[in-house]
Amino acid sequence: MDVTGKVAAITGGAGGIGSAIARRLVERGCRVVVSDLDGDRVEEVVTGLAATAPGLVARHVGDCADETDLAGLLAEADHRFGPVDLFVANAGVGPVAGLDASDTEWSTAIEVNVLAHVRAARLLVPGWLERGGGHFVATASAAGLLTQIGSPTYSVTKHAAVGFAEWLSVTYGDQGIGVSCLCPMGVDTAMLRGDPGADDESTRQALRAVTDAGRVLEPLDVADELLAALGDGRFLVLPHPEVLEFYRRKGADYDRWLSGMRRYRQSLTRA
Repeated sequence: MDVTGKVAAITGGAGGIGSAIARRLVERGCRVVVSDLDGDRVEEVVTGLAATAPGLVARHVGDCADETDLAGLLAEADHRFGPVDLFVANAGVGPVAGLDASDTEWSTAIEVNVLAHVRAARLLVPGWLERGGGHFVATASAAGLLTQIGSPTYSVTKHAAVGFAEWLSVTYGDQGIGVSCLCPMGVDTAMLRGDPGADDESTRQALRAVTDAGRVLEPLDVADELLAALGDGRFLVLPHPEVLEFYRRKGADYDRWLSGMRRYRQSLTRA
């Protein structure tokens, strides 16, 4: 996909990976609506981008998991720039505790990390089919291909995000709709940094599992890899290429992989 002149909408766009993707898209001449729950941060991001690319960026404040708010985001984009060509489902909630995670925490993770993608696609796909094209980007995680030590909510919902993106591609990929699934490991964002004083060992363990597993990238590195994947028409976007080898090992010998992950988890407990 050549993003020049296209219209994009990004959820979770007020920081981290989302704002980095918005920056790279605007630099390529894409018209972008940045959406987030945090209105002050959205304003800050949009003001910064508009200073160098006036007329190419707009703001929207809303909940990515609320279908009414999502419809408002798409309407704002249409009003300002035209119908959305590229949707980046980037908003997400991070790791929380193990089996002690509450039903509310599970519900929040499912709503934001999975159902927000489903609801966005429900709104977008009919129009894309009529116009003959569109592209959906799901920000998942390497945890959606492997697992997330310490956090079942994150692991399960990111697996589901990958699964939904696969389904979209299988179902609509021959009808002009592109799908990409972004699966990084550690990225230097507020989510990764978390709360260094967290009392819960599972949460601290989840964060250490990511930071100890490989390089921690800058958000712009991730955005660059996504733009390259869009240009190539790739589904799986791996800013950490070693994830593919880990995934192959998992598929080649599941029991051996699980045993290795248990050893890794134990090493984090001792750390």
